[in-house]
Amino acid sequence: MAIIKIKNEEKPLYMDLLLIADESVDMIEKYLYRGEMFALYEDDLKALCVITQEEAGVYEIKNIVTVPKYQRKGYGKALIAYITDYYKDKGSVLYVGTGDCPSTLNFYESCGFTRSHVVKNFFVDNYDHPMYENGIQLVDMVYLKRPL
Repeated sequence: MAIIKIKNEEKPLYMDLLLIADESVDMIEKYLYRGEMFALYEDDLKALCVITQEEAGVYEIKNIVTVPKYQRKGYGKALIAYITDYYKDKGSVLYVGTGDCPSTLNFYESCGFTRSHVVKNFFVDNYDHPMYENGIQLVDMVYLKRPL
């Protein structure tokens, strides 16, 4: 397994995969170039994520996605473990925001995150169409955090 940092000029090549986790090109472009992108490879691409620095010592996973045929095989968890280790000397906390979907929240909690706060109506206010995950319409953004 290898995790590599993706250069800014290469980031657009991954847009189709990023759109699985965030359905809006406009929203992705708001964080894509101010963040760092990491890709996990094991023979081929398995997962990737974009991390931004929100303030001194505070980082956020803005997008994390596993190639669909490799989901539920531990690649997302391995990428989060790598990110946590990578940023541990640079910051104190790592956040992730997601919809209020039990399976996704359980995943992040299994990676050491705890619930932090909620941004009401985030998905309704920021997307031009209803967003769904596992058949559940996303309305509020649930933020989770973990120490670095």
